[in-house]
Amino acid sequence: MAYTTSSDRGRFALPTKNLPAPQVRDLPEPPSQTWKIIGPGMVGAGVGLASGEFILWPYIASQVGLVFLWGALIGVIVQWFLNMEIERYTLATGETALTGFNRYWKHWGLFFAIMTYFANMWPGWATSSASMLTYLFGAGDPRWIAIGILLGIGLILTFAPVVYVMLERLIFVKIAAVALLIVLALAFAIRGKTYSALGDAVTNPQFPADQLGFALIMGAIAYAGAGGGQNLVQSNWIRDKGFGMGVHVPRLTSPITGEKEADPTANGYTFNLDDANMARWKRWWKFANVEQALTFVAITVLTIIFTSMLAHATLFGNPDVKNNISFLKIEGTTLQTLVSGWFGYLFWAIGAFSLFAAAAGIVDYTSRLTADMIKARYLRTSKVTESKLYFYLVWGLVAFGILVLLAGLTQPLVLLVISACTAGTMMFFYSGLLWWMNSRALPASIRITPVRTAVMLFSFLAFGFLAVFTIIDQAKKL
Repeated sequence: MAYTTSSDRGRFALPTKNLPAPQVRDLPEPPSQTWKIIGPGMVGAGVGLASGEFILWPYIASQVGLVFLWGALIGVIVQWFLNMEIERYTLATGETALTGFNRYWKHWGLFFAIMTYFANMWPGWATSSASMLTYLFGAGDPRWIAIGILLGIGLILTFAPVVYVMLERLIFVKIAAVALLIVLALAFAIRGKTYSALGDAVTNPQFPADQLGFALIMGAIAYAGAGGGQNLVQSNWIRDKGFGMGVHVPRLTSPITGEKEADPTANGYTFNLDDANMARWKRWWKFANVEQALTFVAITVLTIIFTSMLAHATLFGNPDVKNNISFLKIEGTTLQTLVSGWFGYLFWAIGAFSLFAAAAGIVDYTSRLTADMIKARYLRTSKVTESKLYFYLVWGLVAFGILVLLAGLTQPLVLLVISACTAGTMMFFYSGLLWWMNSRALPASIRITPVRTAVMLFSFLAFGFLAVFTIIDQAKKL
């Protein structure tokens, strides 16, 4: 297998059997202030504030209380480490993690793209948003509203001049709305019994597999934050934001309204390991870790805790709560009784908008990952641009989602559990691949450390365990 090397202080060792050797350029200077690069972690948290935060974890709280919140904390922390290993490779090379995987086996990217599509082709997020709109307005058919949402998402992603910029702005508005809901819930809806239950969850954590089933537990942990392909797309988002060597790669723009830019080259970049570049690397690595911690980790953990507390305050012990999306209608109605009519409507409105924004982000990252993989691996010499591939894939995903809805598969919670279990299985595979790649392709001075290796091993074993037991659990029900 051929490799490319650099410097006497270590070497990059990117395999060149399946993809061309990278170019050598200097690592760019990081910004002097952290706030200037805040964005990708915020987008990751905002897109992730969806099925896990508004549906799966609140539903768990309605059934078993807050005793399993520790699972969400572990899920988010593990995903932070996963995100940072994904970002490590892109910061150093300008390539996405999927492209890096392709250097070791030419079809790894295709494998993960197919898994991501399988996880996200079920329009559970759009259907959830549609359902909450029917609760808000007291009428409407969720199926046709969801179809309208999917069409709207396709149009938004098609006409945004720079897709990442549009998505970042949409997510900022969403996070502000969710923050407003949390503040109001703390002031008006969450009472003493829920704070007491939170204390019990800290002193008496439980693993309620018997009550919930392994499929729901695996899905909730996998979707505590991002999950599946959304973690992998951190590569694409930080590249579009101009992190590290990603600054050398043009951004994804609309083929209709955006400026024409050359496609990202199939080969990535490396830098000489001299004192200046290594000093810049240390600052980039610190910035990237801080950005993820202040946005993805903090926002996700706080949101899961407070939406679970709100569900506990309104739904725990209610025998009418069933294993379907209708529990959100009961939650809103209960808030109207506990606080006032306006609070229930606000809950449904913010929930509907949040799930709509999540659906837009999911269509974006699914198409973005796949377009990058196809262009980098299979169409390097084709005149078809990555931007055009992206928009073909966006509309393909929208069309398939509409077909699923027209076929009658409209139960959001079932669709989301299918998606989340697929995401958890993906995380089992790429936890191992990230360790392998970052411990071999990168120089010793910037490669994965022993502590982070231990977390990757834990992620690999934990998601492998959950995947196996979920399959066994579901087989027993056949």
